[in-house]
Amino acid sequence: MPEESMARGLEGVVVGETRLSRVDGEAGELTIAGFPVEALAPNASFEETLFLLYEDRLPDAGELEAFEDRLAERRALPAATLDLLRAAAETEQGPMDALRMGAASAGMARGAGENPEADSLLLVSQFPTIVAAYWRLRNGEEPVQPRADLDHAANYLYMLTGEGPDQAAVRGLETYLNTVADHGLNASTFTARTIVSTESDVLSAVTGAVGALKGPLHGGAPGPVLDMLHEIEEAGDPEAVLRRTLEAGERLMGFGHRVYRVRDPRAAVLSGSAERFYADADDRAFLELASEVESVGVDLLAEHRPELSLQTNVEFYTAVLLNGVGVPRELFTPTFGVARVGGWTAHCREQLADNRLIRPRSRYVGAEGRAWTPVEDR
Repeated sequence: MPEESMARGLEGVVVGETRLSRVDGEAGELTIAGFPVEALAPNASFEETLFLLYEDRLPDAGELEAFEDRLAERRALPAATLDLLRAAAETEQGPMDALRMGAASAGMARGAGENPEADSLLLVSQFPTIVAAYWRLRNGEEPVQPRADLDHAANYLYMLTGEGPDQAAVRGLETYLNTVADHGLNASTFTARTIVSTESDVLSAVTGAVGALKGPLHGGAPGPVLDMLHEIEEAGDPEAVLRRTLEAGERLMGFGHRVYRVRDPRAAVLSGSAERFYADADDRAFLELASEVESVGVDLLAEHRPELSLQTNVEFYTAVLLNGVGVPRELFTPTFGVARVGGWTAHCREQLADNRLIRPRSRYVGAEGRAWTPVEDR
């Protein structure tokens, strides 16, 4: 029997079609439902981006208002979910674990699991509430109830602090949410599509996607980027710190990407957003430090790995921007989930619209021809 070809990690394997996003790693382009990310992310509200993912067009004013209302009315968490988050806080579970539990608990709502559209709206609406409520509970504070008069991004910041958010911070966060709402068939999105392809429900699919996002190889890098920047800030010598890191055989956090062979287009969008946010901020020096670290890091990587083109990725400026707008470091990856749940649910609905069970094969490399031996003879 001829040996079958194999693509480790399914790299380069096309398993389906999507209208949701196109990633061109060679050109450094990301297209979201027909819009270049650099055109969509700085201008759209998150609700507009979500509507675009679901309906394949932008809403008019009346449709947008109605869609915003449908999301806002689903934001509040049921008592059972709050009790679960309290218990998780008491045992000091990580924020991503709490998000996974909260996502799964959405299944306790009446009618949950029966309608993909309704489940999608419920999950997108409740993700910010889950993350913010858990963060406050972990810090000995009571959750802040969502406000229907605030849009998605503003409400998230409000629930974290209990204070009306600054509009510059809202715009910065909204740009981030739009930028990372969808990104091809990444690990968590593939997980969601695989689960829902069994004709399971969207709630289960998204819960599995959260588990995939928790892994440090997928959604966990922005926090370490911030740690690296703080270390360099304290040392006062970017080149010395970065060179020492490379000589120790360690990665420079926030550089390089599995798909992009040039600068991640999302890094360009978020660096522009950070530039606008920090323009009048008291800690503009932090952005200037990040820019210097990017420049030095790219030069050192070209010196150490000349065969590769290692540029900044989305995590680098995620750390800079989210730190600026006031999202705690521990919530960087959960906030990624707050955005990406839009893409996950859109992919689930797309998968179900023309479903085929996702069932890849593996190559067996184990033993052959073993003879059974009774336990008393082993």
